[in-house]
Amino acid sequence: MASRAERTYAGEWLWTVDRLSLVAIGALMVAGLVFLMGGGPPVAERLGLSDFHFVNRQLFHLIPTVFILMVASMLPPRYVRRAALLTYVGGMTLIILALYMGPEVKGSRRWFVLGGLTLQPSEFVKPAFVVLTAWLFAEGNRRKDMPGTLLAFLMLPMTIIPLILQPDIGQTMLVTIVWACLFFTAGLHMFWVLGIGGAGILGLLAAYQFIGHVRARIERFLDPSSGDSFQVNTALDAFAQGSWLGKGPGEGTVKRILPDAHTDFIFAATAEEFGIAVCIGLVLLFAFIVLRSLVMARRNEDPFCRLAATGLVTLFGVQACINMMVNVHLLPAKGMTLPFVSYGGSSLWSLALAMGFLIALTRKRPRAAILDRGIPADGYNG
Repeated sequence: MASRAERTYAGEWLWTVDRLSLVAIGALMVAGLVFLMGGGPPVAERLGLSDFHFVNRQLFHLIPTVFILMVASMLPPRYVRRAALLTYVGGMTLIILALYMGPEVKGSRRWFVLGGLTLQPSEFVKPAFVVLTAWLFAEGNRRKDMPGTLLAFLMLPMTIIPLILQPDIGQTMLVTIVWACLFFTAGLHMFWVLGIGGAGILGLLAAYQFIGHVRARIERFLDPSSGDSFQVNTALDAFAQGSWLGKGPGEGTVKRILPDAHTDFIFAATAEEFGIAVCIGLVLLFAFIVLRSLVMARRNEDPFCRLAATGLVTLFGVQACINMMVNVHLLPAKGMTLPFVSYGGSSLWSLALAMGFLIALTRKRPRAAILDRGIPADGYNG
């Protein structure tokens, strides 16, 4: 165990990061493996794979996930910005290439095959977009000679237009919500906030009018009898069957017919086997990470770190909320994973990058390092 007096970089990192947040994120990863043991085998069986195929793959994906999280959390703020810029440029390039070269799955081209790995570039664009937009808003407020706010405005259409072309309406909505949160947090006039809200509603209406699967999902949500609502009905049945304490690990039956029980609907599969009480505990764990990160962001004296941390934890929290709300039929179905719990490679790695950036930006650092923007410093003055 490193001491406070130890001057190595690892020792300094250990005493400046928020260890409670790290422990909570680690708990989510472990919980994801446990819950996947319930939701993964039925899906693997339907696909003709070994029972624990998804569990073993998730364990394999967690190795680079932990590595990415640790490395990203050690970066000083200015290197966080540089890493975000490189990630954004690379991710957007792959998104555009995927539109022409990527495999088509269920009418969408969201994936890119690179060296035998199938990546979803939009997952990596999200945290990079948040960091760059936060920096532009912060610089626009700090320097009147830099059109930071205008560039932050332009970042949104630059990012979501390729997502709409895929099409990926879920990720488009998530990016737009986080961007609007950053806009509001940056202290811009309420007139613009209301205008953006109105534009968002118009965009949703346009998606309903012109994109068939979006219209179908909204109509099924409002009127389950208007179409196939098997997924949502089965998920709700899983909650009903599990009740408060669950049937016990491996004893679930509804999960055997629940589509995507290892990804989008792992929350429902967990409810059947472990009970609603465990699901509430999972919600509280997500809430702890979000609220603690927001408190640390508020304490931060660097406008960029404060904005970026707020945006990153909003991205994390909103994604978790969307997934869980879909599972309990409070939102139309969307292909969105539960952070660190659902099975997935790209999702895990991008979340590790996002939370690594968050931990890096909320690290404790001397006040002098905050005031001198030329010193590579790490975090907040707690």
